[in-house]
Amino acid sequence: MTQSLEDLGAHVKSSMTSAIDGVHVAFGELTITAKAEQIGAIITFLRDDPRGRFSTLVDICGVDFPERARRFDVVYHLLSMHLNQRIRIKIETDEETPVPSIANIFPCADWFEREAFDMYGILFSNHPDLRRLLTDYGFQGYPLRKDFPLSGHVEVRYDAEQQRVIYEPVKLTQAFRNFDFLSPWEGMTLPGDEKANG
Repeated sequence: MTQSLEDLGAHVKSSMTSAIDGVHVAFGELTITAKAEQIGAIITFLRDDPRGRFSTLVDICGVDFPERARRFDVVYHLLSMHLNQRIRIKIETDEETPVPSIANIFPCADWFEREAFDMYGILFSNHPDLRRLLTDYGFQGYPLRKDFPLSGHVEVRYDAEQQRVIYEPVKLTQAFRNFDFLSPWEGMTLPGDEKANG
């Protein structure tokens, strides 16, 4: 299995040398690192190439690395029913540079890209309808970014007097946003923690 994945990776890399940065096999899956501006060409190649036939887009997701200049990875997962294999394509982008949409290649990418925009703020150029998908109208921030506060910025509740849902700023009685789990006064030791240090 690993050899066939390595052969497929070598085939993809030799066919698209200017678009591919790296290829490696880990945990029984082929991962391709690519240039963001070439993602449409790569996805089309993987779908149409007779040695791949990755005809199913399983998912598009984001990963946040706030310490990097290009803080986001956009990860595409494809499935080839013909080969019974999966492939992962990773690209990098930042908060301002849009990634080309692949909704014209795989229509199901529409909502995957909207979810990545809603949760991370990742922009997609030429997307047919790039707007929030899971959060409410007027929501501030991006909940899956690592710098998003755990408690959020506002709380939602129903007000019986106004007979409507209202939004209020979160009021915390403790400084949970800066919680120090290493402090003996704030953190706690659980059974089994000694195994992590030993």
